Amino acid sequence: MNESEVSNNSNKSIKKAIKISPPLIAMLIAVVLFLLSGLLPAGYSTLQGAIRQALNILRLASFIAIIGAGQTLVIISGGEGIDLSAAPIVTVGALLTYMIINGQNYLILPVLLLVILIGAAIGLLNGLGVTYLKISPFVMTLVMSGVVQGALILWTKGYYDGKVAPIMTQLVARDLIWGIPGMIFIWIIIGILMTLLLERTRYGKQLFAIGVNRTAARLSGVKVNRMVILTYVLAGAMAAFSGFLLVGYTQNAGPNLGNQYLFPSIIAVAIGGTQMSGGKGSYIGTIAGAIVIQLISSLLTTMQLPQALQQIIYGSLLVVILIIYGREKGLRS
Repeated sequence: MNESEVSNNSNKSIKKAIKISPPLIAMLIAVVLFLLSGLLPAGYSTLQGAIRQALNILRLASFIAIIGAGQTLVIISGGEGIDLSAAPIVTVGALLTYMIINGQNYLILPVLLLVILIGAAIGLLNGLGVTYLKISPFVMTLVMSGVVQGALILWTKGYYDGKVAPIMTQLVARDLIWGIPGMIFIWIIIGILMTLLLERTRYGKQLFAIGVNRTAARLSGVKVNRMVILTYVLAGAMAAFSGFLLVGYTQNAGPNLGNQYLFPSIIAVAIGGTQMSGGKGSYIGTIAGAIVIQLISSLLTTMQLPQALQQIIYGSLLVVILIIYGREKGLRS
């Protein structure tokens, strides 16, 4: 093989690697969007301003990505899996945190445990409905979403009085060290744990297996129902944990706090390359997708578009992604 052939093969390998790496594509899109944001009237004009804006984008994207962590697991598990109950679970986590802690630092750990357990319990109900009652994930999580929202109204009676613990504000909303927000460090830890979970554990290997083909996985000895239930439990726990963290950032909680994160979390997973039919994906991709979504959100906010119109744009973007995915799936078939 001569030098020219080696060079051609090398170029083909690089092009192939780029082509099949959605996380890389998402990151490149993020860079372009960030550069475009600097050209807007309200954009950054100095290097220091660019760094501060980048850190703020990452902090805001972290909430989408943490909710997206649970969505990533559910979607990888296949079976048309999706978690539409994530939004009210986020709200539950936020309201419990805000109302029970009520400004007391010593209650943080007990309330965090309570929040995670309640989120996991809601996820457990989702998983049982999907596996044993054979209800489609879309319908089951949609119904659970309505049930949880109704329970919130009955519990709170429209009264949301509380206070954020000072240590939560310090850890989540403010800079921790070197001018870097504490929320970014929390996100890094979660990112490492999620990557290890998917790539270095038996659970991760079996999750991808049931996402590709549940019948084959079952014949290989995988406890499919147990895996699906565990996945929804983890998704519920992650959504509730996101609500806990959001209180530290927003300094408040309300009945619709989680709604604005549902579409973005799903879209982030899709943009990051996780196949909506399951069996393929990564949390690195979800991270990249979350950054892209947050940059889009920031651009729309800078353009002073109302929240309702932003939700329409997110929904339309999700439909476009699903259409593109459907074409690719058809071509593969």
